[in-house]
Amino acid sequence: MKAAYKVAAVPDRVGLETLKGLAYIGGLARLAGEAAYITLVGPFRGQRLRPQRAFHQAMAVGVRAIPIVSLISFFVGLIMALQSAYELQRLGAIQFVADAVAISIVRELGPLITAIIVIGRSGSAFAAEIGTMKVTEEVDALETMAVPPVAFLVAPKFLAMLVMVPCLTIWADFMGVMGGCLFGVAGANFTFVSYLKATSDALVLHDISTGLAKSALFSVVITAVGCQEGFSTGAGAEEIGRSTTAAVVNSIFLVILVDLVFTTLFYITNRV
Repeated sequence: MKAAYKVAAVPDRVGLETLKGLAYIGGLARLAGEAAYITLVGPFRGQRLRPQRAFHQAMAVGVRAIPIVSLISFFVGLIMALQSAYELQRLGAIQFVADAVAISIVRELGPLITAIIVIGRSGSAFAAEIGTMKVTEEVDALETMAVPPVAFLVAPKFLAMLVMVPCLTIWADFMGVMGGCLFGVAGANFTFVSYLKATSDALVLHDISTGLAKSALFSVVITAVGCQEGFSTGAGAEEIGRSTTAAVVNSIFLVILVDLVFTTLFYITNRV
């Protein structure tokens, strides 16, 4: 009887988790939509944008992330060149190393690596900051003073992420290509100029625009998840750790999911 009850309860459990997931995504969409409205439409309706807070967030999100983004992207480009060369050399096509590195970095790895780094640095920080304010009742104080928490806390982060994540992605693409160039010059009989020429010949505008479109959407997802987890923090210091962990895990999952959806759409569009 117990086994039969457990089997019967599986559909209920799946349905419940599905409804929770849809409700969570709905909350993210509502928060992101409100932040986008305040950021993009609000200034034309007389709402204050708080550019100083956005500039501070942009420095934390973008400028201070440049060293780690540069290092990781450079190494990933070098690894991609080594892995590609291993297979291409067997086919006598080592000259296509630059093409393989450029396309894989610009279309996929550059935006994805940048998003994961930003999640670890900034998405978790958003959840911890807002979660701490929620525990110490600072969010309630903002509401008491008639200051909308989304406008004060989320909108500056949204604007900073929307600007800085695509910029970081462009830099990550460049550093990834430079990592591949190091191998190309040292081990594949390229010169610096010829490697860059091969890279530019391999890329088209669609490749670059695809990566930047992904990075812009990734920035929205990271901001929404980090802030949503911060606002949902319960009482106690332990809840802040839970919110931070949930922000990182959920952001990575949703970024990968969005990446899959966009890549599928671009693939179908190109085939038509």
